[in-house]
Amino acid sequence: MKLTTLCYIEKDDCYLMLHRTKKENDENHDKWIGVGGKFEKEESPEECLLREVKEETGLSLVSYKFRGLITFVSEEWGTEYMHLFTADQYTGNLKECDEGELVWVPKDRIESLTLWEGDKIFLRLLQQEKSFFTLKLRYQGDQLTENSCRIYT
Repeated sequence: MKLTTLCYIEKDDCYLMLHRTKKENDENHDKWIGVGGKFEKEESPEECLLREVKEETGLSLVSYKFRGLITFVSEEWGTEYMHLFTADQYTGNLKECDEGELVWVPKDRIESLTLWEGDKIFLRLLQQEKSFFTLKLRYQGDQLTENSCRIYT
């Protein structure tokens, strides 16, 4: 079981997206995702979020929201609980990422990128400004075979 964070940083109706092209043995290779990563020992979701964003982008988040909890189930990769955040304020300057290319992508163009099918579901929920949601995504290989969602108000 993996515990992770993922963050979509917003600016000028764009999300900061990471095109994963540089990391060895990357299950996300050639996909576009937000920024984040695995929890370190004794980290809270917020501590993991802030550390991972700083490491990958050089940015320090000032304002962020916990938006959802995503459960990924895969026979190939195991089970992952991803803590999903959005952020709209930060300090610092964007740096080069050693996992791929960071690009500000207009929100209305996100779905034209190479994304996981399940990511399209939670990105739509973010666009609909749902307060908080849980989403379970089951994959066989790269194929999304099941999804279920609960929205909290």
